[in-house]
Amino acid sequence: MSTRKSELEVKERNKLLNRVKRIRGQVDAIERMLSDDKEDCADVLNLLAACRGAVNSLMAEVLEDHIRDHVATGKPSPEIADDLIDIVRAYLK
Repeated sequence: MSTRKSELEVKERNKLLNRVKRIRGQVDAIERMLSDDKEDCADVLNLLAACRGAVNSLMAEVLEDHIRDHVATGKPSPEIADDLIDIVRAYLK
């Protein structure tokens, strides 16, 4: 059973890493657009919005995993609650 969990963890980690690579590609594209004298502000804004959406989705997924793995374990503690509150506050800034 631990092997099954490990396989799932690897798949989830790979999924998150693929998201990060896509975000990196978007950031690289933004940099190229801004370096180019011919950039269109609307195109840059659209790509920035897409990048923000991708980062928000990644954050939500990691936050969900954190809650499932560390908060909803049946072992509540003030430290875990404080950590989660800090994460949510940073996310909402």
